[in-house]
Amino acid sequence: MTQPTASDALNWHPLARLPEEWRAWLSSEGEAPFRADQVFRWIHRQGELSPSKMSNLALPLRERLAAAGLQAPGAVVDVKRAADGTRKLLIEFDKGARVECVVIPMTPKTAEDTAYLVDPDSEAEDDEPTSPALESNTKVTLCISTQYGCAMGCVFCASGQFGLQRGLGAHEIVFQVLLARSYLEPGEVLSNLVFMGMGEPLHHYDETARAVRLITHPEGIAMSARRLTVSTVGLPSGIQKLGDDFAGKVGLAVSLHAPDDETRSRIIPMNQRYPVAKLLAALRAYPLPRRRRITIEYTLISGINDSPEHADRLAELLRGLRVKVNLIPMNPIEASTLEAPAETAVARFRETLTGRGYSCFVRTRRGDDVLAACGQLALQGEAATQGAVRLRRGRADDV
Repeated sequence: MTQPTASDALNWHPLARLPEEWRAWLSSEGEAPFRADQVFRWIHRQGELSPSKMSNLALPLRERLAAAGLQAPGAVVDVKRAADGTRKLLIEFDKGARVECVVIPMTPKTAEDTAYLVDPDSEAEDDEPTSPALESNTKVTLCISTQYGCAMGCVFCASGQFGLQRGLGAHEIVFQVLLARSYLEPGEVLSNLVFMGMGEPLHHYDETARAVRLITHPEGIAMSARRLTVSTVGLPSGIQKLGDDFAGKVGLAVSLHAPDDETRSRIIPMNQRYPVAKLLAALRAYPLPRRRRITIEYTLISGINDSPEHADRLAELLRGLRVKVNLIPMNPIEASTLEAPAETAVARFRETLTGRGYSCFVRTRRGDDVLAACGQLALQGEAATQGAVRLRRGRADDV
């Protein structure tokens, strides 16, 4: 592997540099190589982005780091707390870009629901010892965003309805994790991380992949790759890259939402470009480690994809794949009149799948009283208002 140069390091925001890139840059500045690990640990392990507080670094180096742009790339501008303990953070980045991430305590009440995040069986094969903190504290799942808005246009998703404004840099993706850690309460520990917020992670692959490398680096946040899940509407080339780059260790969740092209294209416009057959071929080629499964996300929309016939076709479609199915009764969004099926229809759909031998969970609604539930993360302010008005004129409601 070619060693990075100082100019390579300058291609990335300081928060997005890996230790080897820090070594290249610091060497060009006349600093000892070991300083790179110190700087990286300050940023990613300690969450410190102010060089002036990096006490074991000499003052001239701290000044150079500040001059090189090492600082927080954004700030929390609003925090909303739901009755169930879920917290939604609104973070503002450069040029008014605002994204949301969600801190979700995994309480015993939602243990079955959150099983889609990490397979219990996968822990048995994990070579890493389980930390005492994970055993004794309340586990927290963090849902982060990769884009400001989204280009996919899924009809059940608020952020997708307003269009893509811009992708987030790896530094802005990782910054959400660093910020969210500071909002954990006593007795909580960050256990799982899901790329399920605003945006399509695989539409923005290079920045997403770098963020994964930073988050899993042993000198930094040091999360196990098996505790990360990337959610996608199904971009085959991105699925292949994710599998190749991380050997299938990063969890994969796929927003399928329909068992056939006609129905799926009405829900997910991207299906017209990447139909179900291409998506399924990419899933079959994904290098799943032993005992791991792909999560199939299926948002149930009343009268659209929730019939027993849909359930039967879904069971047939997934035959031979190692999957678990996460059913998501559609959460309400301002931009659409689409709604969730009745509880009896959800139960019937689940029973059909479990009767065919599939592990199937119904996702508990978390944080919907602060619009933090699945599909509810949206652009803030005027852009969101304009998007909602545009959709009420017919786009989503024409499905």
